[in-house]
Amino acid sequence: MRGTEAPRKPLNRARVVAAAVALADDEGIDAVSMRGLAEDLGVVPMALYKHVADKEDLLDGMVDALIAEMPATPPLPPRQWQEGLRVMLLGARSVVISHAWARRVIETRTSRTPAVLDHMERVTQIFLRAGFSADLTHHVMHLLGNRIWGFSPELFNESAGSADRKPGKGGTPDPANYPGILAITADAQTRRPGAGCDEDFEFAFGLDTIIDGIARRRRAGWTSTKPKEKP
Repeated sequence: MRGTEAPRKPLNRARVVAAAVALADDEGIDAVSMRGLAEDLGVVPMALYKHVADKEDLLDGMVDALIAEMPATPPLPPRQWQEGLRVMLLGARSVVISHAWARRVIETRTSRTPAVLDHMERVTQIFLRAGFSADLTHHVMHLLGNRIWGFSPELFNESAGSADRKPGKGGTPDPANYPGILAITADAQTRRPGAGCDEDFEFAFGLDTIIDGIARRRRAGWTSTKPKEKP
């Protein structure tokens, strides 16, 4: 009948999380609050608590939503584990860089949700199915670290707000005291004028270097257990 209001879409956890992801994509993660999200959804804030326990639970759900976008294990034979790992982790990176807030939120998570564990399990199985020992796989997962989520552990995370910081009281560094840094910076500028560091290239370079090292250790029969000394 004309003039009747369309029925409101029922609220559930998936809809709340999706709205939070959309809000973070549009306005940044700092814009995501229970009150602001409730306004976007046209409900009172208390209605959200039927579907998310609190702000931390909401952020966990947002990370789970990102993981759902990440590629599944490639259908490659176990002997092609290097290519399978590359495809999976570069795919994870493509998801993370499409959401500017993702790295910051992932780094603050302290609980392992089923979605987080599922992703870790998929990466773990790439090695185990290829014949890696549980021992080597354990240490390889530590080595990969945050790379399984699509980002590298950089020396400094130059966030968008870092340029707005006021100068500290520790003095201004003299470039002449850092000839090594100047040398590699000058070389990088020569190779890629005005481009700065290519984070995608650096991620792939680090991943390939790690994969090469893992393969060498596996061929050498590496184990974390030291051989017993002969009496």
